[in-house]
Amino acid sequence: MIKRIKHSLEYLVDKSSRNKTSEAEENLLTDFALSEYQNSKWDDNVMGNSSEVSQNIYEGIQLRTMKKKNFNSYLKYMAAASILFLAGLGFFFKPDFSIEKQLTFKTADIPKSIQLSDGSKIYLAANSLFQYPEKFSGSERKVSLLKGNAFFEVAKDKKHPFIIASGEIKTRVVGTSFHIQMSKSKCEVIVVTGKVNVTSNGQSVDLLPNQEALFEDKKLTKLQADKSFLVNWYASDVTLNQTTLKQVITILQYKYGVSFQYDNELVLATPLTVFIKKDATLENVLEQINYITNLKFKVYGEIVKVN
Repeated sequence: MIKRIKHSLEYLVDKSSRNKTSEAEENLLTDFALSEYQNSKWDDNVMGNSSEVSQNIYEGIQLRTMKKKNFNSYLKYMAAASILFLAGLGFFFKPDFSIEKQLTFKTADIPKSIQLSDGSKIYLAANSLFQYPEKFSGSERKVSLLKGNAFFEVAKDKKHPFIIASGEIKTRVVGTSFHIQMSKSKCEVIVVTGKVNVTSNGQSVDLLPNQEALFEDKKLTKLQADKSFLVNWYASDVTLNQTTLKQVITILQYKYGVSFQYDNELVLATPLTVFIKKDATLENVLEQINYITNLKFKVYGEIVKVN
C-alpha cells in the first residue's frame, strides 16, 4: 500500500512538472499536499533539522525549475512540502528507527545482573552504570556502558547486531559473551565465546575467543587474553590456584569497581590461592586475603588500601 502511494505521488508530481496533469489530477495533488503540510509534525531528534532539510529540497526543485520555466511557483512549494512531510510521516518509506525509551541500571558496592528485552543478560560490576532501551527497535540493538565493567551474554540475532558504546570505542556483536572493562585511562574488551568487532576513530579489530582489544592512549591493540579472565566471575565461583596477589587484585578491581593503593609494589608478587564466591562481598574476599598473606587490606569507598 505504501509503495503504491509513493509511486502515485511521484508520478503525479512528475506529470505536473511537465504540465501534463488534468485539472482533477492537479486539484488532487494540491489538496493532498496542503493537507499533509497542515497536519504534519516534525521531530528534529530523529528527522534532522527541518529548516535545513526543507532548504535542500527547495534548492533541488529550484534548480529543476531553472531548466523548466513552466513549473509554477506554487507547485514548487507544494512538491517540497509533500516530499518533506510525507517522508517524515512515513508515507514514502517505513523509517528504520523509533524513539526508544532509555533506562539506566546502576550498581553500588555489589555486582548485579539484568536481562534486556531481547533476552541478552548483562552482569554489571559494582560501582558501574549501564544505559539501555526499554525495548529494542530498529535494525540495531544499541546500549551504553557509561561507567565501570560488565560481562555481556548477548542473545543471538544476525539481523539485529548488538552494539555497545563504552567511552571512545564501540563493540559490535551478533551473539556472544565477553567482558568490557573501562577506566579513565583505558578500555578492554575480552572475548570468551563468539566473534566480536571493536572500533574507535577509524581503527578496527576482530576478536575471537581468548583474544582481547585494548584501547589506550588513543590506540586500539589486539592481544592474547589472560586465561583467568575467560570466565564470567559475576555468575561463577572462581578459584585462583597458586597465583600472585597482582592477579587477584586485577580481578577484584574489575568485579567490584575499585582501585588498589599500596606503598610497596613488592607485595604484588606474593603467592596465594584464593577462592572467590560469585556472590561474595569485597570485604569477604579481602578478609580471606588478609588471613593468607598477613597483609591488611581495608576499603575506603571505591579505594582499597594496604595498611
